Amino acid sequence: MKCPFCGWNESKVVDSRPADEYTVIRRRRECEKCSKRFTTYERVEEIPLIIFKKDGRREAFQREKIFNGLIKASQKRPISLKEIEEIVDSVEKELYNSMEKEIDSKRIGKMVMSRLKKLDDVAYVRFASVYKQFKDINTFMDELNKLMKEEK
Repeated sequence: MKCPFCGWNESKVVDSRPADEYTVIRRRRECEKCSKRFTTYERVEEIPLIIFKKDGRREAFQREKIFNGLIKASQKRPISLKEIEEIVDSVEKELYNSMEKEIDSKRIGKMVMSRLKKLDDVAYVRFASVYKQFKDINTFMDELNKLMKEEK
């Protein structure tokens, strides 16, 4: 690490401790040339996720979009905010753990729907109606019939 005072390339770590709820490591360093101390912070480099949309556009991943979609789908349903956050967290974690840089929005929709289906059928159908863009009542009924067959 380059010393901010004299520009020397060599320093030694005098103290290390976690910071920001263990998401950052704070290191106290001492320059081996001028003996002045300075602080550095080390954090994991996050890979930006790019979402490939249905219309061909690409945009940065925004967990708020999933969260807002789930809030709308679960209105007046017995689903807690904590449960919604857990779905969003697990989807986001799975996406980042995939180590892929570009992810199809269809895949994200399927991930959300599979989790929501286990939680609440009505919220699942609401979310699916937007995600799958039901064209008419027949498409909607087909999805309901699939859901009912799975429950038997």
